[in-house]
Amino acid sequence: MVYGSHATKTGGLFTPGPAQAARPRRLLGEPWLAAVALVFIAAQLVVASSGIGLGWDETVYVSQVSGHTPAAFFSAPRARGISLLVAPIASWSDSTTLLRVYLAVLSGVALYLGLRVWRAHVMPGVLALSGALFASLWVTLFYGPEAMPNYWVAIGALVGVGCFLRARENGRDRAAWWGVFAGAALMAWMRPMDAVYVVLPLLALGLRRPRLLLVLAAGLMAGAGEWVIEAYVSYGGLAQRLSDASRIQGGLGWHLAVIDQLRSLGGRTLCRPCTGSLPSPVVTLWWYALPPLAALGAVAAVRARRALPVLLPGACAVTAAVPYLFLIGYAAPRFLLPAYALLVLPVGNGLVHLVTAPAGRIARTVCAGLLAIGLVGHLAVQGVVLQRTVHGSGASRSDWSRTAEALHKLGVRQPCLLSGYEAVPIAFYTGCGSAQTSGHDASTTTAELKRAAQRQAFAVLVPRGGRPPAYARKWSKERVGVLQAYVAPGVRRER
Repeated sequence: MVYGSHATKTGGLFTPGPAQAARPRRLLGEPWLAAVALVFIAAQLVVASSGIGLGWDETVYVSQVSGHTPAAFFSAPRARGISLLVAPIASWSDSTTLLRVYLAVLSGVALYLGLRVWRAHVMPGVLALSGALFASLWVTLFYGPEAMPNYWVAIGALVGVGCFLRARENGRDRAAWWGVFAGAALMAWMRPMDAVYVVLPLLALGLRRPRLLLVLAAGLMAGAGEWVIEAYVSYGGLAQRLSDASRIQGGLGWHLAVIDQLRSLGGRTLCRPCTGSLPSPVVTLWWYALPPLAALGAVAAVRARRALPVLLPGACAVTAAVPYLFLIGYAAPRFLLPAYALLVLPVGNGLVHLVTAPAGRIARTVCAGLLAIGLVGHLAVQGVVLQRTVHGSGASRSDWSRTAEALHKLGVRQPCLLSGYEAVPIAFYTGCGSAQTSGHDASTTTAELKRAAQRQAFAVLVPRGGRPPAYARKWSKERVGVLQAYVAPGVRRER
């Protein structure tokens, strides 16, 4: 494929020449990227149509801007970026389906824009293949329409790293400078610490480019500014908030979580504690294939003397993955979404190299056929795991909804308050506030809960066979879904 009379095709990458026309590049590249984004949106809408309710973390983020339920306690590690992202829908509608459709379309458009940034460095075919690999992962499809921040960190990483390369090569590319700022800001807006890990290679590479380093730092500060200010207003200072965040995450330090991440690939959205057997090798094969394929793509790029557009996203993927593989003692597949988004670029280059490198037409045809079979198998496996994840997550969220309906029948309605086992998500489904005296969401005292019970409908939730706190032991004991509720005196049940 030729891009103008001076374009050079090497190892799946190309170096634009002065005679390269914008129109051919647009015509050849844009439809592939648009097709990937549209298929991604369509697949997400299928997930959204399953009727799966909001998860635990989602209820916390959505409640911050919801006009239908009180805001849940916002613990130290969380950032408010995703809450603001969902505000255009959540602030006036309580429809989960509408929220999921909104996020599915938005995430598809964001993927298109994130990939489009890389057109100056990666051939359209390689770029479309890389985007398709990322978009087809069950974890990407599951979390794209979810009100969770990790996918958006991945998009910020794609935009930020790609625009960093563009600005580094062409200082007059004003859009690239803004892209560096926007990508860094989006990551920090969603998860400040993740943003820092992603940009470490960029900071090292930008030491000789003070202006580029300044723009990158400005983006990080713009995105994390609210989080830092809130640390001093509500958490006792930045150092205290970081300390609290580390404690809630089990204490940051040496924890080998690689096996935990493998266990989570079978469809476990949170693996804490992470026990049980590993998924079938068929399910985890793609995970093992990522490093060698990325290395192959990097070697091909080095030989083609066009290494940086492959090595840099690979390096950022590694630094993004390090804390979740080696520094925390539990796992969730969504944690590695930024790493996957960046790593698929060298992986895509490696796959194309496998197909185009063999000498002879027959050899290339055989390699292409094997690759096609492998990709079809990959899609089938991802689809099965996605279906399993949607079903499993939907079941637990349906339990919360049934518990909320049972509480309503007991008279626990707004204004109301819940405490105890799984009180945070169930309170959201019930339309109540939630408060805990211990644990990660501790936000009140026993004395305050006793006073609250005299002002509004109040119930303490415990698992079957569990014991309520001392202040609630003489309250009315009721069965609500799969749990038991101890309802404060004065609550009038429905007749």
